[in-house]
Amino acid sequence: MASVPSLASSVNQRVAAALTSALPEAGAADPLLRRSDRADFQANGILALAKKAKANPRELATTVLDGLDKGGVIKEIEVSGPGFLNITITDEAIIKTLAARAADDRLGVPVNANAGTTVIDYAQPNVAKEMHVGHLRSAVIGAAMVEILEFTGEKVVRRHHIGDWGTQFGMLIQYLLEHPHELDHKAAESDAQASGEEAMSNLNRLYKASRALFDSDEEFKTRARARVVDLQAGDPETLALWQRFVDESKIYFYSVFNKLDMDIQDPDIVGESGYNDMLVETCKLLEESGVAVRSNGALCVFFDEYKGPDGNPTPLIVQKSDGGFGYAATDLSAIRDRVANLKANSIIYVVDARQSLHFKMVFETARRAGWLNEDTKAVQLAFGTVLGKDGKPFKTREGETVRLVDLLDEAVERASAVVREKAQDLTEEEIAERGAQVGIGAVKYADLSTSASRDYKFDLDQMVSLTGDTSVYLQYAYARIQSILRKSGEARPAAHPELELTASERALGLHLDGFGELIAEAAAEYAPHKLAAYLYQLASLYTTFYAECPVLKADTPQQVENRLFLCDLTAATLTKGMSLLGIRTPEKL
Repeated sequence: MASVPSLASSVNQRVAAALTSALPEAGAADPLLRRSDRADFQANGILALAKKAKANPRELATTVLDGLDKGGVIKEIEVSGPGFLNITITDEAIIKTLAARAADDRLGVPVNANAGTTVIDYAQPNVAKEMHVGHLRSAVIGAAMVEILEFTGEKVVRRHHIGDWGTQFGMLIQYLLEHPHELDHKAAESDAQASGEEAMSNLNRLYKASRALFDSDEEFKTRARARVVDLQAGDPETLALWQRFVDESKIYFYSVFNKLDMDIQDPDIVGESGYNDMLVETCKLLEESGVAVRSNGALCVFFDEYKGPDGNPTPLIVQKSDGGFGYAATDLSAIRDRVANLKANSIIYVVDARQSLHFKMVFETARRAGWLNEDTKAVQLAFGTVLGKDGKPFKTREGETVRLVDLLDEAVERASAVVREKAQDLTEEEIAERGAQVGIGAVKYADLSTSASRDYKFDLDQMVSLTGDTSVYLQYAYARIQSILRKSGEARPAAHPELELTASERALGLHLDGFGELIAEAAAEYAPHKLAAYLYQLASLYTTFYAECPVLKADTPQQVENRLFLCDLTAATLTKGMSLLGIRTPEKL
């Protein structure tokens, strides 16, 4: 594995060195290099530097140009406007750099030498409750950030903070105690084989029955409330029944995550209950340090900047006046665990934007307590709402929240129809497999191609379209390349730096060279949508290249090999980028 410096970084270093030489008193200077439509790159830093040094910017630019080491990388430079440098790269440098990327299994993307440990809290369903469309974004965005950060060298610890504790379990456990066969599976199936749908059906049936009895039978309500006390006290029989609910829910969770093509492991699931033993100590530490104070019997943390409609401060309630613990106690205990035991340098919470105030207060409380500091940060990767085509929160016609499994099944069904329509020499089994890959990929990409903080419209017709900014467009570009490579006969991809490149070859090559820098940016900003945008642009540039540059019918054998090389590297970059987003790239579509 060898890190390959990008052409942008190489040019940046050369211009920076020439700037320092031309104006040594200014010290290290930033050339402010960026891509340009007037050349390959434009350096804009001279203007600010000249102002600072009270020099003529065009004269300074000319001095920089004269002292610049082109080193076989830079073909030509011109001074434009008030001291801008327009820089064009040699065709040879483009292909040589791309050849170095192609020779590396990481495509030349460096591993961050200063990487630390990041805990990502994502995909947080609730025990004994059905997953709905609102659970989609946390799962998809979180899984993509896990892959992106791990690829850059970060040690990532996955955490699924499932809702597995609370007063509703008293009702459920008491009902199960009195109706012990409600969670039994069909005789022909073991728990391991039981479908997620059956598990959810059992849980739904039990929840509705226990709720009906709770609302209509005062004696059952009394027994259910007593059962909550037994659960919190750690009564063995009560805990065993609670564990059955957790296990049954996991069968269901895993079936949904499996549809989403996501790998969720048992050790990564640490729900609210996982921090029960820490709650009393967390409260004690906060109260003894003065971070939290008693107010009307409740343990609260107050903030000057957060006020309610009445103008009074809105507190974070860590412990209720009746002694019960709120979400804040659990979240603060989780931070303590993640910092002290998991050695986290960063904790990312992929959580709905509507919980932003809660997390701001939790993070500030943890900072005051010293659990978060300069060495350990906590960030909420807040996401917006999934909307229907009408721009309103996504609901069924009856006004109910859309079940996640229904949504995924429909996406696969629509995608399978598209694949069948376009399919050539695919069996029914292959069409079903591709339909799942395309449908799930379409759902994920629609989510990930939107900035997490924004709402987005869920439009399956658009998502499975072969044109536009969709995963199907990217998958089709990849499959088209594989088709070309299969038809190439004895010709093989090979880099030829001596060849002159067309405009579309240059544009594709320079974009391919920016993959590593884009990955670093997406990781640093927790922005998977930037990777999605890069891949869409890559597929678009490839489409232009394919339309303008014959590959197998190029003018010379060397040109055939060089264009096959560009195809091959494009495919490798597409499949690597898509895999980081959790999307598969079928060889045929």
